Amino acid sequence: MAGRAQFWLTYCGSAPEPAELAARWNWDPWLLAAIAVASATHVLLAPRDRTRDAAFAGLVLAMLVLFVSPFCSLGAALFTARVVHHLVLVFVLAPLLVVLWGEALLRVRGSLAVWTAVQALVFWAWHVPTLYAAALSHDGLFWTMQLSIALSSAVWWAKLARAPVAGSVAALLAAMVLMGLLGALLTFAPHAIYEPHLLTTRPWGLSALEDQQIGGVVMWAPGSLVYLVAAMAILFRRLFGNQPAEPVR
Repeated sequence: MAGRAQFWLTYCGSAPEPAELAARWNWDPWLLAAIAVASATHVLLAPRDRTRDAAFAGLVLAMLVLFVSPFCSLGAALFTARVVHHLVLVFVLAPLLVVLWGEALLRVRGSLAVWTAVQALVFWAWHVPTLYAAALSHDGLFWTMQLSIALSSAVWWAKLARAPVAGSVAALLAAMVLMGLLGALLTFAPHAIYEPHLLTTRPWGLSALEDQQIGGVVMWAPGSLVYLVAAMAILFRRLFGNQPAEPVR
């Protein structure tokens, strides 16, 4: 078993124990160089715009948290941390990409309905145990996972923002159901299904199954809730956003 544990050397390194987590930063020179070049390009060449500048700063911050900070390493130990990582890709990083490159994303072919299916399929696919394990053991597949989740979600958010109210609400509710279904399946699975975490959760006080169940609940409840809140916000704005103000009596 110990030999198998050594196999799971993820992009972010081996699974840390609690006492060593704070020191487990990822100083990948290629990643840091890419972030530095992108930042310099934005500062020097992009027209100044407060909204876009804030979005780019948020994007860089999200990248640093997900891929450089000790949180990156935590995802090698706990499936729950990996779920949070993927939700940040969908709900934080992808919308920031829409703010920065929304027009380009809108030019991608396919309707909102098609991209609702595509982004859900991509998210589900990377949580198939064999694909998940492959991504955590191969850097190229790891980055394929990150880019496909983030970009498919970004295209979906871009098309959602331009869709009629009925279509956008329907897409959000469909995404909510699909996210919740995956979370429920993981929560109620009778045994742990993610091999990379079978031997990494005990130092954190959890069995592999308990870690998987917590990750499923995070996906099922907070993950689905984001879609529901967005749908309710669209409906609220549609129903009440354009109402004339009440006269002062």
